Amino acid sequence: MALHMETMGSEAIAAPKTEPMIIARDVEKWYGNGFQALRGVSLTVYQGEVVVIMGPSGSGKSTFIRTFNALEEHQKGSIEIDGIQLSHDLKQIEAIRQEVGMVFQQFNLFPHLTVMQNVTLAPLHVRKWTKAQAQDVAMQLLERVGILNQADKYPGQLSGGQQQRVAIARALAMQPKIMLFDEPTSALDPEMVREVLDVMRSLANSGITMVCVTHEVGFAREVADRVVFMDEGLVVEDTTPTEFFHHPKEDRAKKFLAQIL
Repeated sequence: MALHMETMGSEAIAAPKTEPMIIARDVEKWYGNGFQALRGVSLTVYQGEVVVIMGPSGSGKSTFIRTFNALEEHQKGSIEIDGIQLSHDLKQIEAIRQEVGMVFQQFNLFPHLTVMQNVTLAPLHVRKWTKAQAQDVAMQLLERVGILNQADKYPGQLSGGQQQRVAIARALAMQPKIMLFDEPTSALDPEMVREVLDVMRSLANSGITMVCVTHEVGFAREVADRVVFMDEGLVVEDTTPTEFFHHPKEDRAKKFLAQIL
Protein backbone atom coordinates (compact mmCIF):
# COMPACT_ATOMS: atom_id res chain seq x y z
CA MET A 1 0.00 0.00 0.00
CA ALA A 2 1.30 3.45 -0.90
CA LEU A 3 2.36 5.66 1.96
CA HIS A 4 2.42 9.39 2.55
CA MET A 5 4.05 11.30 5.34
CA GLU A 6 2.18 13.06 8.12
CA THR A 7 3.80 15.16 10.80
CA MET A 8 3.21 14.88 14.49
CA GLY A 9 5.18 17.46 16.42
CA SER A 10 8.74 17.30 15.13
CA GLU A 11 8.49 13.70 13.97
CA ALA A 12 7.31 12.47 10.59
CA ILE A 13 5.36 9.24 10.58
CA ALA A 14 4.24 7.11 7.66
CA ALA A 15 0.49 6.72 7.27
CA PRO A 16 -1.42 4.65 4.73
CA LYS A 17 -3.12 6.55 1.97
CA THR A 18 -6.87 6.15 1.70
CA GLU A 19 -8.93 6.30 -1.45
CA PRO A 20 -8.44 9.36 -3.67
CA MET A 21 -11.41 11.75 -3.57
CA ILE A 22 -10.04 14.35 -6.00
CA ILE A 23 -7.73 13.57 -8.90
CA ALA A 24 -6.79 16.56 -11.05
CA ARG A 25 -4.33 15.94 -13.87
CA ASP A 26 -2.68 18.63 -16.00
CA VAL A 27 -5.60 21.04 -15.63
CA GLU A 28 -5.42 24.10 -17.87
CA LYS A 29 -7.76 27.08 -17.90
CA TRP A 30 -7.92 30.14 -20.14
CA TYR A 31 -10.18 33.15 -19.90
CA GLY A 32 -11.70 34.86 -22.91
CA ASN A 33 -9.03 37.56 -23.01
CA GLY A 34 -6.37 34.91 -23.64
CA PHE A 35 -5.07 34.89 -20.05
CA GLN A 36 -4.06 31.41 -18.91
CA ALA A 37 -5.03 31.04 -15.25
CA LEU A 38 -4.03 27.38 -14.85
CA ARG A 39 -1.01 25.96 -16.64
CA GLY A 40 -1.10 22.20 -16.14
CA VAL A 41 -2.03 21.79 -12.48
CA SER A 42 -2.11 18.32 -10.94
CA LEU A 43 -3.27 17.39 -7.45
CA THR A 44 -4.57 14.27 -5.71
CA VAL A 45 -6.51 14.63 -2.46
CA TYR A 46 -7.22 11.52 -0.42
CA GLN A 47 -10.24 10.70 1.71
CA GLY A 48 -10.08 12.48 5.04
CA GLU A 49 -7.18 14.73 4.05
CA VAL A 50 -7.10 18.44 4.79
CA VAL A 51 -5.22 20.25 2.04
CA VAL A 52 -4.52 23.98 2.31
CA ILE A 53 -3.74 25.85 -0.89
CA MET A 54 -1.75 29.06 -0.48
CA GLY A 55 -0.24 31.54 -2.88
CA PRO A 56 -0.17 35.20 -3.90
CA SER A 57 -3.18 36.96 -5.38
CA GLY A 58 -3.74 35.89 -8.97
CA SER A 59 -1.87 32.61 -8.61
CA GLY A 60 -4.89 30.56 -9.75
CA LYS A 61 -5.70 28.88 -6.45
CA SER A 62 -9.37 29.93 -6.28
CA THR A 63 -9.86 29.22 -9.98
CA PHE A 64 -8.39 25.76 -9.45
CA ILE A 65 -10.74 24.63 -6.68
CA ARG A 66 -13.71 26.11 -8.54
CA THR A 67 -12.99 23.71 -11.40
CA PHE A 68 -13.66 20.79 -9.02
CA ASN A 69 -17.42 21.41 -9.20
CA ALA A 70 -17.49 23.08 -12.63
CA LEU A 71 -18.03 26.60 -11.32
CA GLU A 72 -15.06 27.30 -13.57
CA GLU A 73 -14.70 25.34 -16.79
CA HIS A 74 -11.31 23.87 -17.58
CA GLN A 75 -10.20 23.48 -21.19
CA LYS A 76 -7.51 20.79 -20.86
CA GLY A 77 -6.64 18.01 -18.47
CA SER A 78 -8.94 15.82 -16.41
CA ILE A 79 -10.72 16.08 -13.06
CA GLU A 80 -12.21 13.13 -11.19
CA ILE A 81 -14.29 13.65 -8.05
CA ASP A 82 -15.07 10.55 -5.94
CA GLY A 83 -14.81 8.35 -9.00
CA ILE A 84 -16.92 10.59 -11.26
CA GLN A 85 -15.13 12.04 -14.28
CA LEU A 86 -15.99 15.71 -14.70
CA SER A 87 -17.27 16.46 -18.19
CA HIS A 88 -19.78 18.71 -19.93
CA ASP A 89 -22.54 16.23 -19.10
CA LEU A 90 -24.97 18.12 -16.85
CA LYS A 91 -25.98 14.95 -15.01
CA GLN A 92 -22.35 14.27 -14.07
CA ILE A 93 -21.87 17.87 -12.98
CA GLU A 94 -25.02 17.69 -10.85
CA ALA A 95 -23.87 14.38 -9.31
CA ILE A 96 -20.53 15.94 -8.39
CA ARG A 97 -22.11 19.06 -6.94
CA GLN A 98 -24.25 16.93 -4.66
CA GLU A 99 -21.09 15.43 -3.17
CA VAL A 100 -19.08 18.67 -2.93
CA GLY A 101 -19.95 21.46 -0.51
CA MET A 102 -18.43 24.89 -1.04
CA VAL A 103 -18.02 27.97 1.13
CA PHE A 104 -17.08 31.21 -0.57
CA GLN A 105 -15.49 34.52 0.44
CA GLN A 106 -18.91 36.13 0.37
CA PHE A 107 -21.63 34.35 2.28
CA ASN A 108 -24.16 34.17 -0.61
CA LEU A 109 -27.09 33.63 1.73
CA PHE A 110 -30.61 34.40 0.57
CA PRO A 111 -31.45 37.62 2.44
CA HIS A 112 -35.24 37.04 2.30
CA LEU A 113 -34.97 33.61 3.93
CA THR A 114 -34.34 32.84 7.59
CA VAL A 115 -31.24 30.97 8.69
CA MET A 116 -33.29 27.77 8.96
CA GLN A 117 -34.76 28.28 5.49
CA ASN A 118 -31.33 28.92 4.00
CA VAL A 119 -29.96 25.70 5.46
CA THR A 120 -32.93 23.49 4.54
CA LEU A 121 -33.49 24.82 1.00
CA ALA A 122 -31.15 22.47 -0.89
CA PRO A 123 -31.97 19.29 1.05
CA LEU A 124 -35.68 19.91 0.43
CA HIS A 125 -35.38 20.57 -3.29
CA VAL A 126 -32.31 18.53 -4.29
CA ARG A 127 -32.22 15.63 -1.84
CA LYS A 128 -36.04 15.59 -1.71
CA TRP A 129 -36.07 15.24 2.06
CA THR A 130 -39.20 15.82 4.10
CA LYS A 131 -39.46 19.16 5.88
CA ALA A 132 -39.11 17.44 9.26
CA GLN A 133 -35.97 15.58 8.18
CA ALA A 134 -34.37 18.71 6.69
CA GLN A 135 -35.13 20.78 9.78
CA ASP A 136 -33.82 18.09 12.11
CA VAL A 137 -30.49 17.95 10.24
CA ALA A 138 -30.36 21.76 10.05
CA MET A 139 -30.83 22.09 13.81
CA GLN A 140 -27.99 19.64 14.43
CA LEU A 141 -25.71 21.54 12.07
CA LEU A 142 -26.60 24.96 13.45
CA GLU A 143 -25.84 23.66 16.93
CA ARG A 144 -22.56 22.24 15.63
CA VAL A 145 -21.48 25.65 14.27
CA GLY A 146 -22.69 27.41 17.42
CA ILE A 147 -25.66 29.43 16.15
CA LEU A 148 -28.74 27.32 16.82
CA ASN A 149 -30.23 30.30 18.68
CA GLN A 150 -30.12 32.32 15.44
CA ALA A 151 -32.25 29.87 13.42
CA ASP A 152 -35.25 32.20 13.01
CA LYS A 153 -33.27 35.33 12.18
CA TYR A 154 -32.50 36.69 8.73
CA PRO A 155 -28.93 37.03 7.41
CA GLY A 156 -29.03 40.81 7.73
CA GLN A 157 -29.51 40.45 11.48
CA LEU A 158 -26.28 38.46 11.89
CA SER A 159 -22.62 39.40 12.10
CA GLY A 160 -20.29 38.44 9.26
CA GLY A 161 -18.85 35.57 11.27
CA GLN A 162 -22.31 34.25 12.05
CA GLN A 163 -23.32 34.49 8.39
CA GLN A 164 -20.26 32.53 7.33
CA ARG A 165 -21.09 29.86 9.89
CA VAL A 166 -24.59 29.66 8.41
CA ALA A 167 -22.96 29.23 4.98
CA ILE A 168 -20.88 26.34 6.35
CA ALA A 169 -23.98 24.72 7.88
CA ARG A 170 -25.83 25.16 4.58
CA ALA A 171 -23.03 23.42 2.69
CA LEU A 172 -22.92 20.58 5.23
CA ALA A 173 -26.70 20.10 5.05
CA MET A 174 -26.28 18.32 1.73
CA GLN A 175 -24.03 15.82 3.55
CA PRO A 176 -21.14 16.23 1.10
CA LYS A 177 -18.13 13.97 1.00
CA ILE A 178 -15.81 16.91 0.20
CA MET A 179 -15.79 20.49 1.49
CA LEU A 180 -14.14 23.29 -0.46
CA PHE A 181 -13.35 26.63 1.19
CA ASP A 182 -12.41 29.63 -0.97
CA GLU A 183 -10.80 32.17 1.40
CA PRO A 184 -13.71 31.89 3.85
CA THR A 185 -12.31 34.45 6.30
CA SER A 186 -11.03 37.11 3.89
CA ALA A 187 -14.25 39.19 4.03
CA LEU A 188 -14.48 39.08 7.83
CA ASP A 189 -13.42 41.58 10.44
CA PRO A 190 -10.39 40.24 12.36
CA GLU A 191 -12.37 39.54 15.53
CA MET A 192 -14.77 37.30 13.59
CA VAL A 193 -12.10 35.19 11.92
CA ARG A 194 -11.47 32.95 14.91
CA GLU A 195 -15.07 31.76 15.25
CA VAL A 196 -15.11 30.60 11.61
CA LEU A 197 -11.69 28.95 11.88
CA ASP A 198 -12.83 27.12 15.03
CA VAL A 199 -15.70 25.58 13.04
CA MET A 200 -13.31 24.61 10.26
CA ARG A 201 -10.94 23.01 12.78
CA SER A 202 -13.83 20.97 14.16
CA LEU A 203 -14.73 19.84 10.66
CA ALA A 204 -11.15 18.85 9.92
CA ASN A 205 -11.05 16.77 13.09
CA SER A 206 -14.27 15.01 12.06
CA GLY A 207 -12.53 13.37 9.12
CA ILE A 208 -14.27 15.04 6.19
CA THR A 209 -12.11 15.68 3.11
CA MET A 210 -11.29 19.39 2.90
CA VAL A 211 -9.52 21.66 0.43
CA CYS A 212 -9.06 25.18 1.73
CA VAL A 213 -7.74 28.24 -0.08
CA THR A 214 -6.61 30.50 2.75
CA HIS A 215 -3.84 32.74 4.03
CA GLU A 216 -4.51 31.70 7.64
CA VAL A 217 -1.07 30.41 8.59
CA GLY A 218 -2.09 29.22 12.06
CA PHE A 219 -4.90 27.13 10.63
CA ALA A 220 -2.61 25.61 8.01
CA ARG A 221 0.05 24.74 10.56
CA GLU A 222 -2.39 23.23 13.02
CA VAL A 223 -4.89 21.42 10.81
CA ALA A 224 -3.50 20.77 7.32
CA ASP A 225 -2.08 17.42 6.29
CA ARG A 226 -0.49 19.13 3.29
CA VAL A 227 0.18 22.64 2.08
CA VAL A 228 0.07 23.26 -1.67
CA PHE A 229 1.73 26.49 -2.82
CA MET A 230 0.63 27.90 -6.17
CA ASP A 231 2.09 30.71 -8.24
CA GLU A 232 1.36 31.88 -11.78
CA GLY A 233 -1.06 29.02 -12.43
CA LEU A 234 1.29 26.26 -11.30
CA VAL A 235 1.80 24.09 -8.22
CA VAL A 236 5.23 25.12 -6.97
CA GLU A 237 5.36 23.10 -3.73
CA ASP A 238 3.25 20.29 -2.25
CA THR A 239 4.48 19.18 1.14
CA THR A 240 3.76 18.98 4.87
CA PRO A 241 3.09 22.18 6.84
CA THR A 242 6.34 21.71 8.77
CA GLU A 243 8.40 21.47 5.60
CA PHE A 244 6.61 24.33 3.87
CA PHE A 245 6.77 26.85 6.70
CA HIS A 246 10.24 25.93 7.97
CA HIS A 247 12.06 24.57 4.92
CA PRO A 248 10.50 25.91 1.70
CA LYS A 249 12.45 24.77 -1.34
CA GLU A 250 11.49 27.26 -4.03
CA ASP A 251 12.46 30.94 -4.05
CA ARG A 252 8.89 31.95 -4.89
CA ALA A 253 7.63 30.17 -1.78
CA LYS A 254 10.34 31.74 0.37
CA LYS A 255 9.43 35.21 -0.87
CA PHE A 256 5.72 34.60 -0.21
CA LEU A 257 6.37 33.37 3.33
CA ALA A 258 8.61 36.35 4.05
CA GLN A 259 5.65 38.60 3.30
CA ILE A 260 3.03 36.82 5.38
CA LEU A 261 4.96 35.52 8.41
